[in-house]
Amino acid sequence: MLRERAPRIQARARGAGSVSGSSSILRIGTRGSALALAQTRVVASAVAKASGLEVEIVPIATEGDHSKESLATLGGTGVFASALREALLAEACDLVVHSLKDLPTDSYPGLRIGAIPKRADARDALCARDGLTLEGLPPGARVGTGSPRRAAQLRGWRPDVEVVDIRGNIDTRLRKVAEGELDAVVLAAAGLGRIGRLDAVTEFFELGKWATAPGQGALAIEVRDNYSSTFAAMLKAIDHPSTRLAVLAERAILARLEAGCAAPIGAAGVVDGDMLFLTATVYAPDGTSSLTSSHALVLEGSPSERALLPTELGNRVAGELLTLGAADIVPVGAVL
Repeated sequence: MLRERAPRIQARARGAGSVSGSSSILRIGTRGSALALAQTRVVASAVAKASGLEVEIVPIATEGDHSKESLATLGGTGVFASALREALLAEACDLVVHSLKDLPTDSYPGLRIGAIPKRADARDALCARDGLTLEGLPPGARVGTGSPRRAAQLRGWRPDVEVVDIRGNIDTRLRKVAEGELDAVVLAAAGLGRIGRLDAVTEFFELGKWATAPGQGALAIEVRDNYSSTFAAMLKAIDHPSTRLAVLAERAILARLEAGCAAPIGAAGVVDGDMLFLTATVYAPDGTSSLTSSHALVLEGSPSERALLPTELGNRVAGELLTLGAADIVPVGAVL
């Protein structure tokens, strides 16, 4: 059974439930946006099926939800994650659901990523007036995005359009196009799909030409370290090993480059048979230059050895990017 709690909780309030199995209700913390709730319902259904327990969705307000500043100004890294993590540590919920691309790469004391479900569409999509594509937009067209990476890509592909920094949920951004304030917006296909708005897409950008954020399209289920064996079995049931390998390799690039989740970096990891492939691109914020690196490795060894391979591959790709001069176009440690 799935239920949702209407009022948001206080992050420091302790709940009665526990991952030790002493409660028959599993509480899932999430941001309160329509997109966050939609993707959390998918996770909640999988958790309920795997655990056999009643599941309650607990909305939690985050800094990123009530701030009107741009993601670049806020710093990007952790702006949507901190309140969820505080609630989890305070036992106000038993697990939390993050959009993986918004989750900082540094480990958080007392917490770990317990499961990564199967990834949705990782592509970006253009939602434009009159069914236009990116190439079909007229010179001077106003294209909205809150992502420095997407802004850099837009400037690189169409230096003649005006990139407008925007905030707001998906419906708010699409409304700006419908009302004529913008000619187009660039959004994640996964998010549009999760809230049933793929009808607004006028063009999908192929990953081979338009790299997306590390972890885009994937969700992370974060839990406390001290969970029970029964809880571990539930997490294993909803984890998708191929997605985990791919996105952890992508995130290893961010960690090696000391870059935030809002940095102008795109990456795509793919598992094909016994091979893990990884490509990453670093963009100059003004779109005038970029650097790309691609590597692959064989998925072999014991389970513990295989678990280290994504980091090894991500470090290899990031190392080559640094050798090629990535720090010259996006300084190491930047969270632009």
